[in-house]
Amino acid sequence: ASIHVEWNDVSIVIDAGPDFRYQMIRAGIHKLDALLFTHEHKDHTAGLDDVRPYNYLQDQYIQVYCSRHVLEALRNQYDYIFSEHKYPGVPLIDFTVIENTEFTVKDLPILPIQVMHYKLPVYGYRFDKFAYITDANFISDIELEKLKGLEVLVLNALRREPHISHFT
Repeated sequence: ASIHVEWNDVSIVIDAGPDFRYQMIRAGIHKLDALLFTHEHKDHTAGLDDVRPYNYLQDQYIQVYCSRHVLEALRNQYDYIFSEHKYPGVPLIDFTVIENTEFTVKDLPILPIQVMHYKLPVYGYRFDKFAYITDANFISDIELEKLKGLEVLVLNALRREPHISHFT
């Protein structure tokens, strides 16, 4: 599922799953300043094509932030988005590769938190005193330091029984 973060008129969505279009309509999200990806699994990227209405409504490219590994996966999954000669109507996206250091979207500081989804690195994100972490089963001590002082932490928990790649 996607999560919408709105802060001082900055509208950010984390991940674009297969029902991205429906989620955005249902939530009434009419503006998209940036899309952040946590990792490359299809249940988090399958809705990327559905940013096209935002291209049309906002008359601009959509800003996407992701790790280099996620960018390469998106390049394989959505080769037409990366084509030099774009077919009319394809999603218009400006990709920014992020590292595990703070970056900004329209003056909003965002701090990535690298966690592990079994053996796959995944980014969670901190916005001031709010953080969101999905698909994780391990957070190192160094990354835990980034969570100090939070008021709200959204953390995945898949089920009651142990799982190889999710907290429980």
